[in-house]
Order: sequence, then C-alpha cells, then structure tokens
Amino acid sequence: MIEINKKNILVLNGPNLNMLGKREPDLYGSDTLGDIDKNLTSQALTMNYHIDFRQSNSEGDLIGWIQDSRDSCDAIIINAGAYTHTSIGILDALRLIKQPIIEVHLSNIFKREDFRHHSYISPVAHGVICGFGSHSYILALQSVHNILSK
Repeated sequence: MIEINKKNILVLNGPNLNMLGKREPDLYGSDTLGDIDKNLTSQALTMNYHIDFRQSNSEGDLIGWIQDSRDSCDAIIINAGAYTHTSIGILDALRLIKQPIIEVHLSNIFKREDFRHHSYISPVAHGVICGFGSHSYILALQSVHNILSK
C-alpha cells in the first residue's frame, strides 16, 4: 500500500534474483532477496520512505510495473539481472519515467564476461552501483535520498 506522507521507492528485481542465497553464493553472496528487502525496508523507514519491492522472471511484468509507476513513485531502483544486457523494452519503459532511476548490480559487472559490460539501462539511469553485494541496494537508496533531498 502506498502511503501519502512517505516518498515511494519502487525496487525492481529481474530474472533469477529470486534464487539469491542459492545461486552462485561466491559471486552474489549468501543474502536472499528476502534479506535484501528486509534490510532495505528497514533503512528506508529511517528516511521516511516506503519501499515497494518486487521481483519477476518475466520481462513483461517488469515493463508493466515500470509503466504503472509513472505517477505513483518518487524513484526507481532497478536490478534487471540479465535483462540489463538484453532488454530494449525495459529501456523504452524507463524512458517514460521522469523520476530518478538507479541501476544496481550485486557483482561488479565490469569484472565479468564482456557481454555484461553493456547495459541498456545505464543511458536512462542517474547512476549505476555495482560490486558491493547486497549493500549495493543500500547505496542505491542513499543515492535516491541525496537526489530527492536536493
């Protein structure tokens, strides 16, 4: 539920992020997506923000949520997973957003395979945070706070 007096931050997570804690923990860490949601929501409360935390393996779900958020969120934090490197559809949806967008990755995508070095999201993002594991989400929230406080 969206609360009127709080800033609303939409946090979107793409494919396979529901497998965090099980999938390649040496690369992505042992925190689950639920752990990240809990920690981020707790931090957001101290800033008077409401977190709408979502995950889908479906590109269409992510695009629909982005489109639906145009008038209801104050910022978007997005870890599109593999769709970062492939989805022109997500890019086009994000182009509709006037609010700040922060791109997040758990791993340092620039230390990985070459195909992960290109992001379709980066051209519309205010910034990109990668390589800090689950703490990347907290850094993204702090960045949103800095942008919205100006």
